[in-house]
Amino acid sequence: MASAEVRQELECSICLEMYADPVMLSCGHNFCRVCIDCVLDTQEGSGAYSCPQCRKRSRRRPTLQRNITLCNIVETLRSTHPDQKKTGIFCTQCIHSPVPAVKSCLMCEASLCDDHLRVHSKAPEHVLTDPTTSMENRKCSIHRELLKYYCTEDSACICVTCRLDGEHRGHKVETLDEASENKKQKLRNVLQKLIVKRKEIEQRVQSLQELKGKVQEKSAGLTERVTALFIELRRHLEDLEKRVRRNISSQEERISHSLSDLIGQLEIKRDVLSRKMEDIEELCNMTDPLTVLQESDTGDLCDTEEGEDDRERHDRLLHDGGDLDVSGISHTIHTGLSDMMKGGNVLFYIQEASDILLDVNTAHNILQISDDMKTVSRSDIEQNRAETPERFQFWFQVLSSQRFSSGRHYWEVDVGESEHCSVGMCYPSIEKRGMQSWIGYNNKSWGLHMYSTGCSLIHDNKPIRISPNPSSNRVRIDVDYEAGRLSFYDLCDPIRHLHTFTTTFTEPLHAVLCVRKGRIKISGRSGDF
Repeated sequence: MASAEVRQELECSICLEMYADPVMLSCGHNFCRVCIDCVLDTQEGSGAYSCPQCRKRSRRRPTLQRNITLCNIVETLRSTHPDQKKTGIFCTQCIHSPVPAVKSCLMCEASLCDDHLRVHSKAPEHVLTDPTTSMENRKCSIHRELLKYYCTEDSACICVTCRLDGEHRGHKVETLDEASENKKQKLRNVLQKLIVKRKEIEQRVQSLQELKGKVQEKSAGLTERVTALFIELRRHLEDLEKRVRRNISSQEERISHSLSDLIGQLEIKRDVLSRKMEDIEELCNMTDPLTVLQESDTGDLCDTEEGEDDRERHDRLLHDGGDLDVSGISHTIHTGLSDMMKGGNVLFYIQEASDILLDVNTAHNILQISDDMKTVSRSDIEQNRAETPERFQFWFQVLSSQRFSSGRHYWEVDVGESEHCSVGMCYPSIEKRGMQSWIGYNNKSWGLHMYSTGCSLIHDNKPIRISPNPSSNRVRIDVDYEAGRLSFYDLCDPIRHLHTFTTTFTEPLHAVLCVRKGRIKISGRSGDF
């Protein structure tokens, strides 16, 4: 048997198996034809080709030269020294002890060891192959002859009799070697396509992994900012609470002190009056007139007038200064919370929003616009508005008077009172007549369509089915003009992202609403975010 060193020299450095149809590069290194073809295919487009073993480079794809000598060596080694451990097939003639087979005869349907192979018939009809247990599969099931041809019309392996006198007579046939090589070539072509597809998938996987990394990095950064924001908010809330508590305590202490002082003075006067009352009651109970008349200081006892200053002070405390300044406390709280919100807005670039209003000059004549320009409803009565180029004539749509040509903005709409409506954004140059003027059914608008049987997002007449349907009655539309992103959200709890369109905006954007039944209302405020 061949030594392990010899077998190792006959192994392809790519697949690590014994050479199959070995070819040689200009540098002298050998490879299986299929293996080196696959490697060279992957190097296309890189500007250079290189040997996988020595890395010698060339600008043109190397010409593969079949190494006939190496091919003969490999075939001889395979024919005389099969891999016995891999085949597990033994000589059928050695009945006393199992001896590994080196060849199988398809005519005799027997496997032979080296000794029995030497005395075996050398006649042409005795076809020898590598050891196999599937010799029946190599013979025609009808004529029991060796399969030598391939019928291309019936895609079947056939024998000589099938070709000359059987059902395949007159059909186009090839030898098994020819048919096998043709199939291999097809498989190589398929392999090349699969290599390209796999490379594309790997690139897509890599791009998605990069996006995933960016999302994770952005999420970590945003989480850190939110954590810092709420730590700061809690600190401000604690400071605001302490300030309000001090304010309340200070007011309570000041008012209580004034009240206590006045209460003390009034209690002294009450005691004086009580003593006078007792003296008067005592005099009134005397029976001796002389004693009553001769009692001294009766004028003081009859003096019951209260000082005017005390009464005014009492009234002032009771009505003007005897209660906490709740309005002032509320103002302090409101101002403090407003300052905190402004701080949060600065951290997340949120600015004060401005209302979105509907432009009645663009509204279809079947639509009714509310006085505040925020609600649109389907009406059965024509509004008799003048027909202008700006007015929608086919679909029941209306634009906003505001337009967005830069920055980041959002607006919200309540769709709870409509069973069939559409909301979105569009360019002012959108068609106003014909089927193509409907939101999303052209390349100048992006729309969310909601109806009783389903929900979909659409742009350029390409719908995207949304499942499940939005669970709330409010929808939010966000636009980042410079980034070319238009996003739709279902304002449920938690908020649900429906879809984001990405493009390069070429015109200003208007909000657009379509009502086919019921009414919808701009419920939130539009603004920067």
